[in-house]
Amino acid sequence: MRIPCPYCGPRDTAEFSYRGDATLSRPDASGDPAIDDVAMFAYVYLRDNPVGRHQEFWYHGSGCRSWLVVTRDTTSHDISDVRLATAERP
Repeated sequence: MRIPCPYCGPRDTAEFSYRGDATLSRPDASGDPAIDDVAMFAYVYLRDNPVGRHQEFWYHGSGCRSWLVVTRDTTSHDISDVRLATAERP
């Protein structure tokens, strides 16, 4: 599989590190501690195994060292979109 880096162009996945689901949001830790514990447990340990198009974080450690959001089909590994993660979350 090759990932088209916005800065470096198409590169082999050996240059990248998979860093997880890009659709999750970290729970707010400013409320009730009991609810926060349950929400944090779910955030860290309870994950779906999606089939089809999915957004993922990838880190280009052997290249430009950019964080990317890659939209990839998990069944065929076809990549339909790649953008800088900084454009998503400042």
